[in-house]
Amino acid sequence: MIPNANANHFRLKAAQRDLIAAAGGIERAAEIVSYGKSTVGRWYNIEAPEIMPVDAALRLEEETDRFDFLNALAVVRGRKLADATARPTPASDILGSYADVMRQVGELSRSAGEALADGKVTPTEAKMMFDRPAALLIEVLNELRGAAASVHGSGGLSVVDGGAG
Repeated sequence: MIPNANANHFRLKAAQRDLIAAAGGIERAAEIVSYGKSTVGRWYNIEAPEIMPVDAALRLEEETDRFDFLNALAVVRGRKLADATARPTPASDILGSYADVMRQVGELSRSAGEALADGKVTPTEAKMMFDRPAALLIEVLNELRGAAASVHGSGGLSVVDGGAG
């Protein structure tokens, strides 16, 4: 058995759910990928074991300009994707990283509120509403730490003009 196979499965399921939602829901996603609504519905259903095929994921990612599923596949395999052409300035890098952290803290707070509203946390809620947002928060915190290290290594930063502080 593959270690963390269940966690990896739920990571992929969560990514495909996000991608289907971003495409406009099950019916719209079914039109985009040329699969039936019941098939796309099974991809969207967290309890169903089906994982969408790569061709469907690529079509949805192209349509939504999001790469949730591809990123999840990379993470499951212990890799991280990077845009080779993007070279942010130190100012945009640290400010963007900070904004990502704040956005993810908000997402974790929102999902925790949903999970705790009824005073119970199911295993699915624990995975979808705590573990996944917390994992993403750790990821963006690490990116912020890298941006801070870059600024430190370059002797500082003036956020106003983008030059050295």
